[in-house]
Amino acid sequence: MRFEAINTASNAHYRRPLLHTPFFEASKPWIQNDTFIAWAGYSTPDVYSYPEHEYFAIRNTCALFDLTPMVKYRIAGPDAERYLNRVVTCDVRKLKVNRVIYTLWCNDEGHVIDDGTIFRFGEQEFRICSAERQLDWLLDCAIGYAVEISEVTADIAALALQGPTSYTVLAALGLQGLENLSAMGMMQQEFEGHTVMVSRTGFTGDLGYELWIAPEGAAALWTRLMEVGHQRGITPMGYQALEMARIEAGFILPHVDFISCNHTIRLGRESSPWELNLDWTVALEKGHFNGRRALLAEKARGVRRKLVGLELEGNKPAHGSLIYADEANTQQIGEITAALWSPTLKRNIAIAKIDAPHYDSKAKMWVDLYLNRELQWERRNVRSWIVDRPFYSPPRRRATPPPLR
Repeated sequence: MRFEAINTASNAHYRRPLLHTPFFEASKPWIQNDTFIAWAGYSTPDVYSYPEHEYFAIRNTCALFDLTPMVKYRIAGPDAERYLNRVVTCDVRKLKVNRVIYTLWCNDEGHVIDDGTIFRFGEQEFRICSAERQLDWLLDCAIGYAVEISEVTADIAALALQGPTSYTVLAALGLQGLENLSAMGMMQQEFEGHTVMVSRTGFTGDLGYELWIAPEGAAALWTRLMEVGHQRGITPMGYQALEMARIEAGFILPHVDFISCNHTIRLGRESSPWELNLDWTVALEKGHFNGRRALLAEKARGVRRKLVGLELEGNKPAHGSLIYADEANTQQIGEITAALWSPTLKRNIAIAKIDAPHYDSKAKMWVDLYLNRELQWERRNVRSWIVDRPFYSPPRRRATPPPLR
C-alpha cells in the first residue's frame, strides 16, 4: 500500500510537471488562446487574447499579469541585513522598512548571477524575488551568519496590475492609503479575510502595483479586480505584452539581454554590472561584498562592452541583428538582444551590446537586418544610433499621489 501511494503521487507529478498558479481557475474565462509558457515550474499564459490588445491596456487603461511564478525567498534572523549586504551589490543598510530596491548579485569574478528585488519587512526580515531559483547559492553564502533562508514561492500568489488606471481600480477595490504610497514602497492591507501586500513596483515602466496574497485568497482577488476594473478597461495580459512594455521601459531580462554566469559555457559570455550599464546598483563604498575586488579592477581598466539603447531607422524590429561600424559591414561592433517597433513612441527601438570604445560613440552605426516578405528573405542595411534608456517613462509612474483616471 505504501508503495502504491508513492507511485500514484509520482505518476501525478509526471503527468503534470508544470503547475497551475492559484489564479488559473479564476482566469480561465479570459483565456482565448491555448498558448502557455513554462516559468519556474509553472504554466502561465503567453497570450490571453491578442498581444497588441493587452499591450495597449498597459499604456491606456490597466492590465493584470499573473506574477506567481516569480521565485521568492524569505531572509530573516539576527544577521539578515549583514548577510544580504555581503551577497548583493546594493547597500542594504540604506533600505528602509516597507521599501523595495532593485539589485544584482555576482560571483567572485564580478560576473552577474541574477538580478531581482529586495523587500524589507522589518529590521531583520526581507524577501528576495528573482526570475530563477538561487537557493543553493544563497545557502552557501550563509555559512557563518545567523540567518534563516527559505523558499516561499508556493506560499505567495502574486499579481501585477499595471497601467494609468491601476490606482483607480485598487481604490475601487477598497484598499486604503494608496495615495501616499510612493514608487518602490509597500504596505499591508486586509482583503476579504486575507492580508494582501501592495507594492508600487512593476516591469512595465508605467504606473503600476504588485499584489501579494496567500494562495487561498487568490481566486477572490482576481475575481474582484476584474469586477471593479471593468469600467476602467482592466485586461488580463500574458508574457508577450509584458515583453513589449519592458523593452520600452529599458528593463533587462536574463537569458535575453544577459546570461547568468552560472549558465554560460563559453568564456567571455558573462556580464558585469558595468557592462550591463547598471553602475547605479553597485555600492562600492559599503565595504566587501561578493565580486567587489573584481569590479574595482574592471572599473579601473575599463569594460569590454556595454548594454545600451538604440534607435533605428524604419519600422522593422531588428531582433538578433548584428551591428557594424561602417556601411560596408566590415567591422562588427555588437549585436541586438531585444527590439521593438514601439506603438506608443512610434520609434524603432532596441537594446544592444556594443563593444568598446563604440558604446560611447555619437556616430551612426549600421544594423544588418533580414526581413521575411512572403517567404522571401530580404537584407537591409539600416542606420542606428545610441539613445538614452528608458525609452518610455511617463510622469505618472512616480507621481504621488497618482492621477485618478
